[in-house]
Amino acid sequence: MKPMYYLVAAALSILLSIYVFLFGTAANSQLVAIFIGLWAPTIICLGIFNILMSIHGEMCCAHKRIEDRQTGHDH
Repeated sequence: MKPMYYLVAAALSILLSIYVFLFGTAANSQLVAIFIGLWAPTIICLGIFNILMSIHGEMCCAHKRIEDRQTGHDH
């Protein structure tokens, strides 16, 4: 996924958390709001992990191409 999707998801989590905190009518709405607010850092971490994995994949492919050129194997 694109990094912007993770940022939007985290922002929506924060906004939903604020909404539930301010306008929630259940007895535990503040706790639920805090729980929803904790989604934001998790979503951001998933986005960072996704970016790091794509970079890792690109590096592995580039390394393989370099090795193939050095040994004379073309795929």
